[in-house]
Amino acid sequence: MQLIDLSIKEFCDQLASDSPAPGGGSVAALAGALSVALCTMVTRLTIGKKKYEHIEAQMKRLDGQAEALLKDLLILVDKDTDAYNQVMAAVRLPRDGEDEKTSRKIAIEAANKKAARVPLNTLRTVAKLIPITSAVIKDGNANCITDAGVAVHLMHTAALGAAYNVKINLEGISDAGFVASAKAETDELIGRISAAVRQQAASVEKALE
Repeated sequence: MQLIDLSIKEFCDQLASDSPAPGGGSVAALAGALSVALCTMVTRLTIGKKKYEHIEAQMKRLDGQAEALLKDLLILVDKDTDAYNQVMAAVRLPRDGEDEKTSRKIAIEAANKKAARVPLNTLRTVAKLIPITSAVIKDGNANCITDAGVAVHLMHTAALGAAYNVKINLEGISDAGFVASAKAETDELIGRISAAVRQQAASVEKALE
């Protein structure tokens, strides 16, 4: 059974077990999915309200964008755990002779690259949420401002968690070009998301004064 098909309790039980997967990477993707779901809730509590008729088309457009991001992030919850399991499978490959050692080394490198790409994709997907969180804070149903605020902080948690997982997996990769490219993109994305979070969280605080 996939992680996303588990109940909340079942997922938490697996997370709390002595197995290293699922772990922080899957939780980062889940945090992103929860952020998107909250944004979707705000758009749907704005659509159809007379007070917000002038932005209904905008909210419907955001709703469609958020729905697509939610699907992507839920897929990444399982992909992150699958990638980790592939790393472990590669590490367990036999290494008795030189041929086996070489094959094992190649397999570990490939698995580590995949394990870095998955949270990087989580980070890229979370970055697409920035204009959505911004819009629901600025234009969404005012009664949902705290929900939008929680979405912003979940977005930040998702981004930080994904970035951590990219960087730790890069440590096991010998391809210097791959490492440099992934690290540069990770730093750019986390910087952009963090800046947006600071601005958006300040807007939420101001609305609650």
